[in-house]
Amino acid sequence: MPNKQGHRGFGNVRQRESGKWQARYPGPDGLMRNAPNTFSTRRAAEQWLTLTETQILKGEWIDPERAKVKLGHYADQWITQRPGLRPRTVELYRWLLRKHIESGLGGVELGKLSTAVVRQWRADRLAAGVSESVTAKSYRLLRAILNTAVDEDKILQRNPCRVRGADRENPAERPVLTIAQVFDLAGRMPERFRVLVLLAAFGSLRWGEVSALRRCDVAEDGSWVRVSRALVEVPGRGLIIGPPKSRAGVRTVIIPAAIRRDVVKHLDAFVKPEHDALLFTGERDGNPVRRPNFSQRTKWTEVVAKMGLKGSHFHDLRHAGNIWASKAGTSTKDLMARMGHDDMRAALIYQRATSDADQQIADRLSKLVDKHRKGTADDDDDPDDDASSQPVPIG
Repeated sequence: MPNKQGHRGFGNVRQRESGKWQARYPGPDGLMRNAPNTFSTRRAAEQWLTLTETQILKGEWIDPERAKVKLGHYADQWITQRPGLRPRTVELYRWLLRKHIESGLGGVELGKLSTAVVRQWRADRLAAGVSESVTAKSYRLLRAILNTAVDEDKILQRNPCRVRGADRENPAERPVLTIAQVFDLAGRMPERFRVLVLLAAFGSLRWGEVSALRRCDVAEDGSWVRVSRALVEVPGRGLIIGPPKSRAGVRTVIIPAAIRRDVVKHLDAFVKPEHDALLFTGERDGNPVRRPNFSQRTKWTEVVAKMGLKGSHFHDLRHAGNIWASKAGTSTKDLMARMGHDDMRAALIYQRATSDADQQIADRLSKLVDKHRKGTADDDDDPDDDASSQPVPIG
């Protein structure tokens, strides 16, 4: 029995032997294509053609053939082609892709992804015992990958990552070390690592930043340190030098006057005279300090446990410094600049703190240290005793 056909201005429809209606249309490249599915009525097929014609005219049409690429393959290319990623970030992305995204989604075609599919994938990861934090990181990476498929590659019309709350992490609140505890901790370190602890806390420096500091990055009088690079541990490649974690990470940090003498003494005692000599090295080899080696040499885990700070991480030093600085009553942009922190909303990326504002932070931190040494103030007191000043929330 011959198929019934219908002709129209754009594309055509025909009824198949099954009774279903099929729609065909010319793409922007002139090639004829079939609709991805058949329709129960001729009217439904023609309505689909009308919608498709509108999408082509508006430049919103998506080639269904391109959407057949598997997510795993597309995600791998996305990471490879992503510009400006730090080695540590590439390592994290590939681990999340391999361990969590490809599991359940790697073989799925982009065009077959839906919010329901993503929601089920997330539920499966949580049910398998994956932490909420890691699942949220995996979800955010997946969303970023599919944003590119929508906005740049025009493979998808919209991002299926629309699961409410899936991008949020609720990590346990980290402890805030007091100034007394930081000085106590620094005093329990081998002498060559004492200032490393102080700079991490009072300069709000990350491990990779403080371990990469050279003599040329520090003022002779210890009044400032310049952060322009970071040491990163990459599996299979060892320690490599890269940029700071964020664009705002390149910065000069004013050091509180109360600890500058400690910095100068360290320069004299432990740092070679060459301008590119590292501030912190191993006792014998003169090589950069690696995070695991530092923990082992300083017996970090045992030390913090004896202090009643079991579970404290090195990064908690930076966290404490950020909290102290926030109590100085400075603006959010000045605080963000000192921390070398990028705001994800990009509202503060291009704002820069003035050196006067950074000096003010350093001066007020010095007041906190002086009060601690004199034993005249609680570590939690605002250095200016301004009860109206509230800490700026730190993300």
